[in-house]
Amino acid sequence: MNILLSIMALGAMGLAFGIGLSYANKKFKVDSDPRIEAITDALPAANCGACGLPGCGNFATAIVSGDVKPEDCPVAGFDAVQSIGKIMGVEVVESARKTAYIRCGGGFSNSEYRYDYQGMTSCTAAMQLASGGAKSCSYGCLGEGSCVAVCDFDAITIKDGVAKVIEQKCVACLKCVSSCPKNLIIMIPQDSKIRVACNARDDARTVRANCKVGCIGCRICQRLCEPTAIKIFDQLAEIDYEKCNDCKACVEKCPMKCIIAN
Repeated sequence: MNILLSIMALGAMGLAFGIGLSYANKKFKVDSDPRIEAITDALPAANCGACGLPGCGNFATAIVSGDVKPEDCPVAGFDAVQSIGKIMGVEVVESARKTAYIRCGGGFSNSEYRYDYQGMTSCTAAMQLASGGAKSCSYGCLGEGSCVAVCDFDAITIKDGVAKVIEQKCVACLKCVSSCPKNLIIMIPQDSKIRVACNARDDARTVRANCKVGCIGCRICQRLCEPTAIKIFDQLAEIDYEKCNDCKACVEKCPMKCIIAN
């Protein structure tokens, strides 16, 4: 008899809890905005965090709340951004696509090395050794693939000991930028043609001793550039892509061949 009463009591308690939970669910239910799901479906589902938020669902929620704009997703193509704009009832403007670019052309064939690195396949690990890595140029790419490891889109490969971006695959997620311990990777307009394949800021003699294709800060490019798109800063040529007209005069006259045309 006692067992039966206990079972009945537990059953009554379970029923009471169930009714309470059902009431609480209806009472405190927060209706989700259907636009969040629609925007999430329109996004590329990369969940790469390039927008600064942990996942596409969070980015969709931020769009609906007005904290970010549809075009703030660097991975989404313009068609996706337009679709999100229609969902939100806002007009979006297509911006120039960006690509990562690795400012180093000094591979095995044209750079000097202090020693043969046989350690972990990691630029961060290689940089912990003597002189900041095996390459004589302290600014150069170590070629151990830290950027390759973080790229979810197979847009970076290693050729001749230097990382190279496959720009058609690059979605400008910025992961590689933060992964490079040498700070070699920058974002540039994808449709630009002229690139400075060097990040060395040593004096000309040191650069020549370390690399056959390093920038020596000779200012020939700066003098030739009619739209004044190239300036020498800290011994290194840098391009203002808002001014550059891709005339290639700098490419043709660069004595070190460190300014290249894509």
